[in-house]
Amino acid sequence: MNAVIVDAVRSASGKGKPGGQLSELHPAELLSQVLRSLVDRTGIDPALVDDVIAGCVTQAGEQAVNVARSAVLGAGLPEHVPATTIDRQCGSSQQAAHFAAQGVLSGAYDVVIACGVESMSRLPIGTATLGQDTLGPAVARRYPDGLVNQGVSAELIAARWKLSRAELDAYSARSHERAAATAAAGGFANEIVPVAVPGADEVLRDETVRPTTTAEGLAGLRPSFVDDALGARFPEVDWSITPGNSSPLTDGASAVLIMSERRAEELGLRPRARFHGFAVTGSDPLLMLTGVIPATEKVLARAGLAVNDIDAFEVNEAFAPVPLAWQQEFGVDPDKLNPRGGAIALGHPLGASGTRLLTTLVNHLEQTGGRYGLQTMCEGGGMANATVVERL
Repeated sequence: MNAVIVDAVRSASGKGKPGGQLSELHPAELLSQVLRSLVDRTGIDPALVDDVIAGCVTQAGEQAVNVARSAVLGAGLPEHVPATTIDRQCGSSQQAAHFAAQGVLSGAYDVVIACGVESMSRLPIGTATLGQDTLGPAVARRYPDGLVNQGVSAELIAARWKLSRAELDAYSARSHERAAATAAAGGFANEIVPVAVPGADEVLRDETVRPTTTAEGLAGLRPSFVDDALGARFPEVDWSITPGNSSPLTDGASAVLIMSERRAEELGLRPRARFHGFAVTGSDPLLMLTGVIPATEKVLARAGLAVNDIDAFEVNEAFAPVPLAWQQEFGVDPDKLNPRGGAIALGHPLGASGTRLLTTLVNHLEQTGGRYGLQTMCEGGGMANATVVERL
């Protein structure tokens, strides 16, 4: 049995701050609109959906109490369609896609939607954890020197892989250049669905892409995570991570319709891709963002493929050192790495990013005639997911 992707869609990105183009939308409403578009585009009877699995990281405030269920009801799907919300940090909706496809492969599902949402304008990072010790004393005893935030982890990666500030900024400018070129050529037209915002035009263009970005311009930005105490602890760090070579705070939603190949045939639907391999791994929680390397090795081994078999790679650009360190390890052609730009340009709406990358990857393979695509996502706490898909 194969688990196949019948369709994959996303909203355009919105700046994750007050005044961003999606900031007036309740997150459940944002995801509802994307789910409704997915159902309408495919023409599937929504009563056939066995489950909806959504990724969301900040499950507090408006995103609390199972935002997936609220979105399903808001989208007008039948009341008998269930939903659940999961958190594997930045890889939440990629994990949702894994759970959905694995459910199909096991026979537990025939038809399922994997999706994700994050409104970082309405629920800033840290909203759910303000003033809380989320690690507990046992973790503190295991890591007596203390863990660090993701920005400092990115600094440690840049130091370990000897990535200069100039390299980080050049890579980040390229992300914007590629995203802007893809948008100008209509390359995102098949993946972005319109989102209606009260009192405004339909949202159809990514707000986070800056076509005029240059490495020279980025070089003028100040590092964001400079800290005297950490500087003494990590003297090897040059402090190079800035807002320009990091993913911006972003609002967004995305969704993928997954089913068995047999069910797609029965419904007269054409699968666009099939899942060819899955992997998830933990990694050093101090470096935190390096799990993409062992996850890639693991998924390639499970898929029976080599790096050279893959036509395109989506390595989430949480911070520029992540894809650059990954690229050093695997020696991948730069043209195959995030060929349409990545999260530095297109945004990183945490819980929605996994299925956003998957949506962009499937569309890229179709538009270029590629066969295999690999997606991997670093995650808070030191984890990573990796997925291989095959275009059909």
